[in-house]
Amino acid sequence: MRRFILWSGALCLLALAPLFLRSYTLYILNMAGVYLVATLGLNLLTGYTGQLSIGHAGFLAIGAYAGALLPAKLAVPFWLSIPLAGIISGLAGFILLIPALRLTAIYLAIATLGFGAAVAEILPRWTAVTGGYQGMKVPKAAFLGLTLDSDVKLYYLALIIVILMILLARNIVGSKLGRAFVAIRDQERAAQALGISLTKYKASAFFISAFYTGIAGALYSFVVGYISPGEFDLAKSLLIFMMMALGGMGSIPGSVVGAVFLTFLPHWLSGFRGLQQFIYGAALVLVVIFAPYGIWGFVRRWTMPDKLQRLPRPLRAVVEFVRG
Repeated sequence: MRRFILWSGALCLLALAPLFLRSYTLYILNMAGVYLVATLGLNLLTGYTGQLSIGHAGFLAIGAYAGALLPAKLAVPFWLSIPLAGIISGLAGFILLIPALRLTAIYLAIATLGFGAAVAEILPRWTAVTGGYQGMKVPKAAFLGLTLDSDVKLYYLALIIVILMILLARNIVGSKLGRAFVAIRDQERAAQALGISLTKYKASAFFISAFYTGIAGALYSFVVGYISPGEFDLAKSLLIFMMMALGGMGSIPGSVVGAVFLTFLPHWLSGFRGLQQFIYGAALVLVVIFAPYGIWGFVRRWTMPDKLQRLPRPLRAVVEFVRG
């Protein structure tokens, strides 16, 4: 009952946020939603299945261009273009798996890195479709006669997508599929001995991860309104990876924390001119040193019964309420 009250209150606060926040803050929240969905996808692949990928910007780019081109070139309804962008990106992930199926650890990471680099090279040269280096303007999202032409309207779109994708991720993790992912991550040979098909479940993990990132890419295109190939480089892949690692690998709440934290951190540090990069790097190093299991892992550690008693009474009461 306590958790129901807590989450109901949180949803009410999120729904009412546009009444209290500036347009720019809503835009940052929208971007946090984009990265949250992408981080969830990477976490399902790397955190839960143990398949290392550092080329997810390629899937993000495919989703972004698909989400923009389907309404612009093929007159696909906006509400259908987002899931279709996820499916197209998911198929790209499935195709990538075929040559990479026998690769492990660092070699798989190199293969995904090459995929991201290949996408980044193709996009500016496919001028007739992508607009080349100049990029392309994304048509305004519209649904039931309502044009989503403001940060407030896009905020509710992002909120709905984020909630749906989190619920889907929770169902996947709690299902037979999710348990097979974890078994493959922990010990591939033992999982195979138990009858778990590595090919089948790795393919599923790649498809689902790329599907999530494609959804994030489509949402990104509508939030930003203009996309160009230079936005989907290696730095973007590393950013998504850092969000997953800092938030907590193998954790859905960790994906949420990592995405929100690293989306807002540069803006929190915007007033420290000249020191911004130093503070940003130092903050990341401190998190890695003192929270090796991510920010969410650090929080969970301090909410264990033996640690909980060391907290001040007011803070302990809040933690106990959250835990229900």
